[in-house]
Amino acid sequence: MTEAEPGNQLEESTREEDLAVVDRMKSGSENLITELRKVIIGQDAVVEQIMIALFAGGHCLITGVPGLAKTLLIKTIADILQVQFSRIQFTPDLMPADVIGSEIIEENPATGNRSLRFVKGPIFAQILLADEINRTPPKTQSALLEAMEEQQVSVAGTTHIMEQPFFVLATQNPIELEGTYPLPEAQLDRFLFKIMMDYLSEEDEVSVVHETTQIVDYTVNNTVTGQDIIDFQRITRQVPVADAVVRYAVRLVGASRPQNPNAPEFVKKWISWGAGLRASQNLILAGKVRALLLGRYNVSYGDVRALALPVLRHRILLNFHAEAESVDIDSVVAMLLDSVPEPASGL
Repeated sequence: MTEAEPGNQLEESTREEDLAVVDRMKSGSENLITELRKVIIGQDAVVEQIMIALFAGGHCLITGVPGLAKTLLIKTIADILQVQFSRIQFTPDLMPADVIGSEIIEENPATGNRSLRFVKGPIFAQILLADEINRTPPKTQSALLEAMEEQQVSVAGTTHIMEQPFFVLATQNPIELEGTYPLPEAQLDRFLFKIMMDYLSEEDEVSVVHETTQIVDYTVNNTVTGQDIIDFQRITRQVPVADAVVRYAVRLVGASRPQNPNAPEFVKKWISWGAGLRASQNLILAGKVRALLLGRYNVSYGDVRALALPVLRHRILLNFHAEAESVDIDSVVAMLLDSVPEPASGL
């Protein structure tokens, strides 16, 4: 038997380490759900999508009426991970400095010299709950843009790096629109998913009423750590994707653009602005996480289709024709999925 080359040993060792991370990712997902179920009842699709976004390193915009446990769900995830959690209640009078932080003048008691010191705002957390983000003006909403995209905040010429993992979960109320400010497209595009949180089923609601009207211990265990999340995000980007699957995601996103000559007629009729490049990237990135959690090491067309709705619903802008005909965005995405075929072999 010949001795293996050092390079091959290293490659085999790295592969075993990566496979171990994948196993930890699957077990971590199960453990995370188990702990969440101690506090959250129902909302299976919401929990799954938030977990995919967390493992992919993306951010989520959650839309739902009050009382559906949006805040509780996010706070529980932070408790399980035992990472720094911060909540910002967005209001019309909130200023960017209230989010990012500001410089204050500080005097040295020994010398009397004065200097500026930066006091970090609540954005410097690992899980940030941006509660009712559409209740603050765009000027304050934009304070999140750099942190969400570049994982850093720049203040007075100084760059402050966000501690990893950094995860923004923003909520908005779809029924109280008075005094709200619609999120600009640039802000919406930073979110990996837009998740719709609906009412519980009757059985789940009965369970919630029982649980919340008696004394219950909501203690959760630290089964997944912040470092685990960082490892999961790293291994996700190593999942291979066939060119045909990437092409399918790109064609699906491209079909949502009315200026595309190959776009379906309903797109040209109902859509004023389609999804951009980030939609294609996010379909594939989220698809990698879904594939790993389902025990596969490659992304399929099914992964792309399964995630199309939360990835696309906030990136497509309907026009007045669609509103006049009571066409909603979820219906349009479903029609897109029906109208874009999977690429033929070799295309």
